[in-house]
Amino acid sequence: MNQRPIQNPYNHIYYPLLIVLSGPSGVGKDSVVKMMQQQAHPPHFVVTANSRPARPDEVDGVDYFFVTDAEFEELIRNDELLEHAIVYGQHKGVPKQQVREAFASNQDVMMRLDVQGAMTVKKMVPEAVLIFLNAASEEELRRRLQQRGTETTLEIEQRLAVATEEFNYLDKFDYLVFNHHDQLETAVEEIMCIISSEHARTKPRRAVL
Repeated sequence: MNQRPIQNPYNHIYYPLLIVLSGPSGVGKDSVVKMMQQQAHPPHFVVTANSRPARPDEVDGVDYFFVTDAEFEELIRNDELLEHAIVYGQHKGVPKQQVREAFASNQDVMMRLDVQGAMTVKKMVPEAVLIFLNAASEEELRRRLQQRGTETTLEIEQRLAVATEEFNYLDKFDYLVFNHHDQLETAVEEIMCIISSEHARTKPRRAVL
């Protein structure tokens, strides 16, 4: 064999990952993130900016940075966002500085985004790891949205229609994870295994902003 050996087979190169967790509204992205934060070695979770009002169980600066439309526009003007979009009439965006600081300290970074945002990040950072979180069925997704109690019946149907469109982008994602009813721990374990597997690649991804 005339293959070129790697420089040092006993010293595996470690690059922090940029991980995007996406999926339809109501699939349980927030629940997955909260449970992952309790793991032994969690990634850094980006706190995104959001112009919608906080839900009763949400904490400003922990779940999201809740800002006004005017404050969000200022973030855009100052080029402080890696990605931003209008989702269901509300502004959402990812602060650049959080990602850079985590990378500087050699931490993996995870962000939860809608599918539109995930596609934008993939264009900007091709080496990002994209994970699509899905429910077992449309009926299960509808049930979760109804239980959440934050949308009207019309808004729920609109979100389900958007979910149908989002499934067209499944082949753009690297991994598919199902968040089955009452099996949140299993979904979290699968995602943690994905992260471990990515770090074991012989040709590691190197995300650069």
